[in-house]
Amino acid sequence: MQKNINIQNKKARFQYEILDKYTAGIVLTGTEIKSIRNSKASITESFCEFNDRGELFVVNMTIEEYLYGTHYNHKPKAIRKLLLNKRELKKLNKEVQNSGLTIIPLRLFINEKGYAKLEIALAKGKKLYDKRETIKDRDNKRNLDRIKKIYK
Repeated sequence: MQKNINIQNKKARFQYEILDKYTAGIVLTGTEIKSIRNSKASITESFCEFNDRGELFVVNMTIEEYLYGTHYNHKPKAIRKLLLNKRELKKLNKEVQNSGLTIIPLRLFINEKGYAKLEIALAKGKKLYDKRETIKDRDNKRNLDRIKKIYK
């Protein structure tokens, strides 16, 4: 029985406004999936982009080299292909080209069948005042919870 792998992009919800979510498969080699199962991956600075043939790739995703890998080991910051339905790919490509939105990964996980999946989101970048408002809301919620805890 393997442990539950759930690697999240914590900066994504602060820097972007999430509009739509998708779950995509990833094309990986053997040493890459072994490193992910050891929780040796990071998606904090990564983003997704289309190539000229309409295929979606994740860029800047870091998967550390497998400790016991030989000369078959992978490159840590390689570009990896994402697997989605053709209909979903066309819709995402149209949204990115027309409205200037971006595609960012939210979390990397292993499903019940043992396959690595990447939850991606169609997102719009937040402005500075939106980020300040998010911080203010978080602080207000924290203060309210403190007050409620005192008077219970």
